[in-house]
Amino acid sequence: MFDQIAQSVAYQKLNLDAAVSITVKRLDQIHPQISGNKFFKLKYNFLEAQKQGLNKVLTFGGAYSNHIAATAYAAHLFGFKSVGIIRGEELAAKPLNSTLATAQQFGMQLHFVSREQYRQKDQPEYLAALNQQFPKHFIIPEGGTNPLAIQGCKETLTAEDLQNYDVICCAVGTGGTISGLIEASAEHQTILGFSALKGDFLQHDVKQWTTKKNWKITDAYCCGGYAKTTPELLQFMQSFEAEHNIPLEQVYTAKMMIGLFDLIEQNYFPSGSRILVIHTGGLQGRHTG
Repeated sequence: MFDQIAQSVAYQKLNLDAAVSITVKRLDQIHPQISGNKFFKLKYNFLEAQKQGLNKVLTFGGAYSNHIAATAYAAHLFGFKSVGIIRGEELAAKPLNSTLATAQQFGMQLHFVSREQYRQKDQPEYLAALNQQFPKHFIIPEGGTNPLAIQGCKETLTAEDLQNYDVICCAVGTGGTISGLIEASAEHQTILGFSALKGDFLQHDVKQWTTKKNWKITDAYCCGGYAKTTPELLQFMQSFEAEHNIPLEQVYTAKMMIGLFDLIEQNYFPSGSRILVIHTGGLQGRHTG
């Protein structure tokens, strides 16, 4: 059912005065709502729910979660009901931001919980309680990351991608997308992840999904942490969009791109490197100020 809605993916080469070449794979153009890596992450999760005879999904996310918005739309499109367990019980009394408003618009029931309770999202006891509260729901983890998501994310790279590029870059949130890219990658390729979160815990998470060693994740460009920004990041985002006509968003893709440009300035990559940048979408949560 997902393949019927996917649009062809465009490649856009950046014109840079640099010793390396950069091509952006525009996953943001796959679909207006189920865009970017979310298309690949959700594909096999929804197919598995359908296989199990379920038509309700439940998942987890923060206030700015692209995954929440994409899951809500996918459920709406395929006739599923959806529940979003949202981190931060205080948000229930506040106006919804654009991400949560989009999810609610597409029929998602938003269930706000405390940060303490949210940290239990992977615990069997808490999941059992959710199954009691929301029976017959197919549960998708935070960010969509599970073996089904990684199976889908492996399909991000084509045979031509495996031949034509030396380095593949992506933004990293929960580690599912980069794990799929690593698993699909060719032996000569390096996968470089730019974390949107502070901390090295993602290294451990990714090692649960792959045994390959051709990857690295940096949190040097997370701008203080998840969903945080700096004036420099927003200024870069605006100038990048004006020069290259590629929209970014401040939570993931702008941080990846500012990091990539900084590394190029530092001559981090060998001269002649062919770099493929995966644009993971998330533009519904975009703002520039």
